[in-house]
Amino acid sequence: MIHKINEIVWGPWLLFAFLAVGFYYSFSGRFFQIRKFWYWMGQTVGSLGGGQDNEETVRREQAGEKKKVSQFQSACTALAATIGTGNIVGVATALTAGGPGAIFWMWVSAVIGMMTAYSETVLGLKYRYKNKQDQWVCGPMVYLDKGLHMPVLGILYAFFCVMASLGMGSMVQANSLADTAGYSLGMPGLVCGALVTILVFLVIRGGISKISLVAERLMPVSAGIYFIFSMIIIFSYYQQIPQMIAGILRSAFDMSAVFGGTAGYCINKSLQYGISRGVFSNEAGLGTLAVLHGAAEDTTPKKQGMWAMFEVFFDTVVICTLTAFVILLATGGRPEAADVDGAALTAYCFSIKMGAAGEYFVAFSMIVFAFATIIAWYYMGKQAVSYLTERVPKSREIGEKIYMLLYLNAVFLGCLARLETVWEFSDIWNGLLAVPNLIGLMLLRKQVGALDN
Repeated sequence: MIHKINEIVWGPWLLFAFLAVGFYYSFSGRFFQIRKFWYWMGQTVGSLGGGQDNEETVRREQAGEKKKVSQFQSACTALAATIGTGNIVGVATALTAGGPGAIFWMWVSAVIGMMTAYSETVLGLKYRYKNKQDQWVCGPMVYLDKGLHMPVLGILYAFFCVMASLGMGSMVQANSLADTAGYSLGMPGLVCGALVTILVFLVIRGGISKISLVAERLMPVSAGIYFIFSMIIIFSYYQQIPQMIAGILRSAFDMSAVFGGTAGYCINKSLQYGISRGVFSNEAGLGTLAVLHGAAEDTTPKKQGMWAMFEVFFDTVVICTLTAFVILLATGGRPEAADVDGAALTAYCFSIKMGAAGEYFVAFSMIVFAFATIIAWYYMGKQAVSYLTERVPKSREIGEKIYMLLYLNAVFLGCLARLETVWEFSDIWNGLLAVPNLIGLMLLRKQVGALDN
């Protein structure tokens, strides 16, 4: 029954909705993501370390105010949520299910999704507001309520967001982390669960400031290490690279590859014919990027929207492509012949050149990516809880404490349990999460504004 509901939610209609919204914003923006590639790259990662303080930053410094969350920290927090186990497990499954051509359609879908990510982030910052505790409240629930004047849709989105955080954001990620730690490091599930739960608590108790600080320290290092080691493997097969590229292009128009690559990108977190297991994990269209960028100070909706574009690009076109290239090169373009799948396939491919160190490297990456996703998804769920409880006097603080307790329990149980049913439920909540957000993106399209100056 649950599986049937999951298939209905993640049916062709939802895939069409993702692509339709992405195509609309791409065409209306005259494919800004391609035309102005160097511009938005320069406005995001290209601006780091340049000392380019805007007027608001200067004003804050002169007034002695402390900046809470920077643009870069918000971007790292969003990357923490999007770069998860799907970048390793999901890509391996995508190639096994759809063949080498799946990666081509992943690129195409990523380019389209960049504009969806931009638009939802712009709307998120445009309609965000501060509550009585001087904390930003931001996300699709806000622009559905304040911008579209449909609070029912806002409440639905917030509810789905809480449920998704307790499933895909906590239990599923914790389960992947514990499985990896148990298989590669021999760590018992109970010990892993206790350790991870304590570490998560120490981070999330500090709120968005602590979460973004940890993400800022964690993501550049872990993603950088993954990039370097992947490039070492890829260049060790440099003679086979032209043949691999040709194989990707030949396979790209095979129907199973089209379905695999396109569907997997859009729903982020699964390419295993169900489309929803955290496959490429960029989350464009789910609205979560609008939540994660909401705490950024000293920025503009357009600037933060370009950071969201960069995250989709980096998560999918860079990180997922590295994983795909390693697998395709190591298996001669036939990943299904390796007789393993998921993280085991990725670890096997790294181990061909790196030996046992390859397996440990993949395990380390899985653990770090999963932990980062857990702490980032807590913030998303907390924002939804804040929105749901603000209408009831004195209920916000109680609601947030209850949510923290539920979230930590979900993390602990996720390290111990078998999660087949939880996967199905999580996929359903993720799919439902997208529906009100996609409606809002289309009905509020005029509020996004022009990209070009």
